[in-house]
Formats: sequence, C-alpha cells, structure tokens
Amino acid sequence: MHLNDLVGAHFRLMEPQRAALTRLGIETVEDLLYHFPFRYEAGGSEVAIAGLAPGAQVTIIGTIEKLETKKSWKRKIPASEGVLRDDTGKIKCMWFNQPYIAKMYHAGTLVKATGKVAGTGAKMYLANPQLERVSPTEAGLFAQAPQNHSLRGDKQAANPSASGSAEPKLFAQYPESRGVTSLWFRHAIERAVAGSVIENAVDTIPKEILKRYNLPTLATALVWIHTPKSQKDAEAARKRFAFEEVFYIQLARWRERARAAREQSFVIKPSQDDILGFVGSFPFKATLAQSRAIDAVLKDMSSGHAMSRLLEGDVGSGKTAVAATAAFAAVATRPGGQTFGTLQVAYMAPTEILAKQHFESFIQYFKPTPEGRIIISPINIGLITGSGCYKFPSKSARGKATTISRTQLLKWVSNGEIPVVIGTHALIQKSVQFKHLALVIIDEQHRFGTNQRRALAKKEGRLPHLLSMTATPIPRTLALTLYGDLDLTLLDQMPPGRKIIITKIVSPGERELAYEKMRGELAAGRQAYVICPRIDEPDPQKAFALQAKSVKEEAKRLKKDIFPQYRINILHSKMKPKEKDTIMQKFLAHEIDILVATSVVEVGVNVPNATMIFIEGAERFGLSQLHQLRGRVVRSNHQAYCFVCPETRGEKTLARLNALTSAKNGFELAEMDLLQRGPGTLAGREQWGISDVGMEALKNLKLVEAARTEALALIQKDESLALHPLLATALHKRTRAMHFE
Repeated sequence: MHLNDLVGAHFRLMEPQRAALTRLGIETVEDLLYHFPFRYEAGGSEVAIAGLAPGAQVTIIGTIEKLETKKSWKRKIPASEGVLRDDTGKIKCMWFNQPYIAKMYHAGTLVKATGKVAGTGAKMYLANPQLERVSPTEAGLFAQAPQNHSLRGDKQAANPSASGSAEPKLFAQYPESRGVTSLWFRHAIERAVAGSVIENAVDTIPKEILKRYNLPTLATALVWIHTPKSQKDAEAARKRFAFEEVFYIQLARWRERARAAREQSFVIKPSQDDILGFVGSFPFKATLAQSRAIDAVLKDMSSGHAMSRLLEGDVGSGKTAVAATAAFAAVATRPGGQTFGTLQVAYMAPTEILAKQHFESFIQYFKPTPEGRIIISPINIGLITGSGCYKFPSKSARGKATTISRTQLLKWVSNGEIPVVIGTHALIQKSVQFKHLALVIIDEQHRFGTNQRRALAKKEGRLPHLLSMTATPIPRTLALTLYGDLDLTLLDQMPPGRKIIITKIVSPGERELAYEKMRGELAAGRQAYVICPRIDEPDPQKAFALQAKSVKEEAKRLKKDIFPQYRINILHSKMKPKEKDTIMQKFLAHEIDILVATSVVEVGVNVPNATMIFIEGAERFGLSQLHQLRGRVVRSNHQAYCFVCPETRGEKTLARLNALTSAKNGFELAEMDLLQRGPGTLAGREQWGISDVGMEALKNLKLVEAARTEALALIQKDESLALHPLLATALHKRTRAMHFE
C-alpha cells in the first residue's frame, strides 16, 4: 500500500461508500490518513452482561446474533438491531440511523462491543455500540480483566486511569457522510496503519523544528492521531498537524511578501497640497485613525514597490474615504519624465448594488467644491456592472452620471481616459483592458492574489498597488495567518457625531414593546430590517430540521398581524442576483419600509434611512455576524436600534448575547467569537480549504507565532526552498488546495 494509491485499490467499496468518500474529498490512501478524528470516546471497563446497570459505559466480549434492519417505532428512522451474548447472558444492541451495521457482521461473529447501557430492567440495551472483531485468543485475554466493578455506578472502577491503571481505549470519531461511519474509518485506517505505508511517509518538516517544539514525527503523529493510547498522545499529534498546516500557510505568505517586495510598481507621489485639499473637502473632519491610515497608504505607494495592505474597520468607520483618498493620490500624480500619462484605479465590490453605492460616493468625493479645494480638473469615473455602464461627469447631464454603451466605456478605459473604474468581478474579464493600472481597491474580497492583480494589469509590466478592505473584524491569529502577506491597518475610531447603537435582548414578553418602538421609527419616516435564520418553513416530516423563523412566513405574519399599513418585502440567497439588486434598490429608494431577509444583507448594504434591525433566532449567528448585521443600521447620525430575539434562553446563549451589548467594538467581539465558536465562523473551511485541525490552531496565538517565526527564518535563508525540495513540493500542493490565489 502506498500513499498515492486510490482507496478503491485496497478496500472493497460499495457505491454508497464510494460516493461518501468523494463527498469528503477522500480519493487516495494519503487523503484517508489525513481525514482526522474530531474527538475520541473512551471505552468502558471489560464486564460481563450479567448484572449490567443502566448508564454504565462498558466493553463486552461476546458473539453478535440476530442482526436485522428495522425502523424505530418512534421517529421512523432506519436502525440496526442485534443481540450480544456472552457466558453470563445476553443484551439487545441498537444502532440508530446505521442500517448497514446489520450487513457488516455475520451471526456468531466474536466481537468487542463498547457502548452505553440504555433503558431499564428487562428493556436495557446497548445504544450505538462500537464493534471490533476479536479472535478467541484476544477474548481469553480480555476474560482475565477485572469484571463488573463498575456495575453499581462506581466511577473509579469505570475509569481505570483514575485508580492508576492504564487508560481505557480511545475510539476515534470521524467526520462522517451517508455511507461511511467512524467504525468504517477505524477499520480502514487500522489496516493502513498496520502496513508499511506510514513507515514510508516522508516528513517534510525539518527535524530541528520538530525537536525545538517537541513535536512528534509524521509517522508517529499519524499513529497517535488515529489510534492513541492516551489523550496526551492524541493532543500531541493534533498539535503537530496544526503546526504543520499553519507553517505551510506562513511559508506561502512570507514567500509572497518577499516576491512582492521585489516587484516594481508605480511611484505615486501627489503633492501635499493636493492631498490636504482633497481630505479637507470631506463633508466631515477626518478621524485620527483615518489620517493614520491615509499616511500609511501614501507612504506605501510612494516606495516604488507594490503595496499590499488590508484596511480593517467597523461598519461606518470611514474606509471608503480612505480608499477615495488613495484613488485621488493615484490620479493626481504627475509622473515626471515617464512615458505614461494619468494613472488608473480599479475599485472592485462584491455586489452590483455595492458597486453602485461606491460609484455615487466617489462622485461626491471627486466633485469640485465651491471653495475650489480640489486642484486637479474633474476626474472621469466609470461604473461597469452586469446591468449597464455609467460615466461621470456627463456632458449632456451636468453634475450627473449618464448611461453609456459598454463598448464605448471599455474603449475609454483602455486608452486611459477613464482614470477611476468601479465594478464587480467583471473588472477582471478579458474584455476590460487598462492602460496604466496603478491601484486596485478590493472591498470585502480579502484573498485577491498576485495572479488576479496581474490579470488586471495585462499591458503593464508593473504590479499595481493593492488596498483590500473589510468590515469583518479579524482576530490577531487570523490576521497573522490568513492575511500574513498583507500589512494591516485598523480604523478603530468612528466619525464624530455618530451615535452608539442601542442593542437590547428581547424576551418573549417584551416583543410587543419592541414592535411598538419599530412603529415609532417607521412613523418618523425611517426603515427597518427583520432578519431570520431560514428562508422557508422547516419540513414537518424531517425530525432534525432546524426549527426557526423563516423569511417567507415571517414576512406574511408581520404584514397580516403587526404592520399591515407598511410596505414589506423579502430578500434571501436563493433569489437571482438581479432580483436581489432590484429589491435593494427599492429599499434604498424607500419603496419598502420593512425588509425581511436572511443574513444575505450582512455585508455591503448601505441604506442610511434604515435605523432599526430585528434579529430572530439570534443565538444561531456568531457574534461577529451579529455585529455585521447590526452595522446595517449605523449609516447615519440618527439613533439606531438593534433588537436580538433568541429562541432559547440558556445561560451560554444569554452570556454571548450580553457580550454583544457590552463589547466596545467588533474586534473585541471577534476575539470572543474565536474562543467560543471557533475560527470556522470567521474564515470557514469551505472558503479557505483549511482542515478542521488547522482552523482550531488559529485559536492558539503562541502556535501561530512560532510557525510564523520558523517560516520567516526559512524563507530568509532559502526563499526558493531549493535546499528543501520535499518541502517545496509539499508547499506547492498545499498552496493549490488552500485557495491562496
């Protein structure tokens, strides 16, 4: 057996198993070995069936009989049933939602069954026991173990390690899919581990690094993570693989930074008077945080090397003003002695509605003021969307944007007549050609790599500067790891005059008071959001369906019973992009009073007149997500309100939601979310291609800093990894899997 062998070459797979492994991304033996357990269950003490007591966690050696598939009478879910027999008696075994168990064992097979005794009296049974085939010799060894000390609920006897003896065996529990269970994975991986495949696995992490941090070798870690003799072994293995994954990410990040540092870019050095005039034309006084961010961006762009900076700030902290200043600096620069003329800026937004909002904002920022503080002539701004193209200023409609043909706009962009171009991902299509693209600004699209930047700058040998922006608070470990190739700037101040949002946890008895407050806001001409966790009502036939309020039914209820006089509409992720944009345009134009939506409005929706948000099932959202949703209504100087309505009121739920009412900013909430719910809520596995072990590592700042230090030291000595060819090969493979570009 070899690591690159297909799983099907060594294991007889039924079609459901083959499909399940495909869904889990497991094709090779190596994929199988890197499918790590998410927890471990301790086996009980070996006991006889006679005298079993309810609630005991036990291991029994016996023969399995009368296996059959049934449907449980209560929930009508498929189940396997059987009888386990030893020399002292017999007990029923039941496996819920695992009908295939009945086909895996023949009657009379000698097994070791580990599980919990459920039921009482004559109706006792083993619930979902884990089975292992054993030989008669092994059964004889087990028979010599102490018997039945834990049958009367003696905790110390049930846990041998508590009395100083060996720890009970740990059973790995794996991420499953319909067709393969943890039991299947244990049997398959034990076969792989028993062969020579692990002995032949090459460890790409340098030995001196493993020794420095007391990490096990690859072969040892693979054995320990799947078949640990103790919890300590399992933790050591997980630490090793967590370090390995973060180490690879850091290698890629530091190498990217080293390459970017050598890339020639445009020298952007506008006059100080131009910048002071532009910032002075804002309809507000720039905050100290905005001034610091502008200084950092201008310093980067003047160096001649490509800037890579992430601008992170709460909703409403003024990121667009910083971006507009950076864009102005580019187009106001007069590159003396160089062959090109006016430099160009591309501003990419995640949605069409947000692109249009930025277009309108830039028109206001770039309009000459009555005082004439903008020294350069009016700047042409273009907007490219799926539904049309626009240009400002317009000769035919003074002071307004006008619709123009896509062909004409693209022609002007390609010859450099449109210095500022705003749009969605349509900007990186082949049809969009820039003449001298000097700056790329990305809004809420953080992982925008060098390849995409080069795709935008097709005709120019220089790499454009990059300013990426996010309103999603990022904990320090994520910033150091996932965004390690970007310099980080924080906007941690809000513009003066912005009122602090009033956030309140609504109990069932206070719901009507919250609705009354909403009526007052609506009567004053304001608008509101109502957020629900679901789109449709749950299927009553599905026992485990998420029981939560749905957008469609809640909109009907609000219209019929609560706010009949107001205009209500819905928005959710299953709508087509054009439908979503139409609804948001209507909401922006105040043709809708209450928008009932899913969390699809979490990012990038700017409706200053909306001052209230009502979040149903609030405990189903992460703190960072709740903070983002709440940010939808802090877009003006009007007092804003956020009502969070949990469906459950447990101690943990209320503690989390109270944090939302007391935290000073989104960064504080993001750190709390990381500790409580894990990094998957902030930068998910699907988005990044990072394993669960790697995501868990992002809770550990010391581990991240250690991996970062080692990666930097290695890249500084051997950037191409020519001295570490195995590491270079592994990094190339990992980089493709982790969506770095």
